[in-house]
Amino acid sequence: MKDSHLSIPTIKLNNGVEMPQLGFGVFQVPDEETTAAVKSALDAGYRSIDTAAIYGNEAGVGKALAESGIDRDELFITTKLWNSKQGYDETLRAFDESMTKLGLERLDLYLIHWPTPERDLYLDTWKAFEKLYADGRVRAIGVSNFHQAHLERVFEASGIVPAVNQIEAHPYLQQTELRAFDAKHGIATEAWSPLAKGGGLLDEPAIAALAEKYGKTPAQIVIRWHLDLGNVVIPKSVTPSRIRENLDVFGFSLTETDIESLTGLDRGERTGPDPDTFNVA
Repeated sequence: MKDSHLSIPTIKLNNGVEMPQLGFGVFQVPDEETTAAVKSALDAGYRSIDTAAIYGNEAGVGKALAESGIDRDELFITTKLWNSKQGYDETLRAFDESMTKLGLERLDLYLIHWPTPERDLYLDTWKAFEKLYADGRVRAIGVSNFHQAHLERVFEASGIVPAVNQIEAHPYLQQTELRAFDAKHGIATEAWSPLAKGGGLLDEPAIAALAEKYGKTPAQIVIRWHLDLGNVVIPKSVTPSRIRENLDVFGFSLTETDIESLTGLDRGERTGPDPDTFNVA
């Protein structure tokens, strides 16, 4: 599957940058395990890697990138600014720290990790993001875990629409209204926790039925569901066989009827915090 990246579709962001629709996430992967996991992902064919300052593994990602021998232009690297580093000057310093750890001169996508509305610094933070973009240090800027009200404040204050909104999304939390709002404003929706952290989701009869129908695993069905909805998706694994399996989702598509059979699984159930109340620094 060395050439799998050649078949990964891309999403054109609102500034014209092409982003792979399927990437590799490293949330909760210890730094000492990250290099091997990212190497496995790159060997399998992934070219989009998603990390964050708070994950503590940007250095591990950077080491894998440096040792991969893959041309930088083939890679799409995302990291995120942590809450305690929000604010104009703090953001610029934090960006430099992340870039040093990643060993990169230019980033593909930089995201505000959470709005942390009580602290109310994300508009100042966004101004710093605009500067980084204007200076050519990052190819695209976006947000993570922003609700409609947070996004509207960004639009009104800056006139600059985020390229991406990375949110928790899976069949138990389909985020239909927010995804529609993103789409209306030209924002790509990216799904974290796309498999709802495994759990009971992969045992759902509706998913199992589709897995049997297509000769795929339940996880592959859920990843394909995201792709067919138009989401960017970043499944995580440290197991090489699972890393390859999560990429083997391009030989089939779900029908509208298949997708409708999963719509009924939506129960608004989060595996992570609510962005309206999460204010951890």
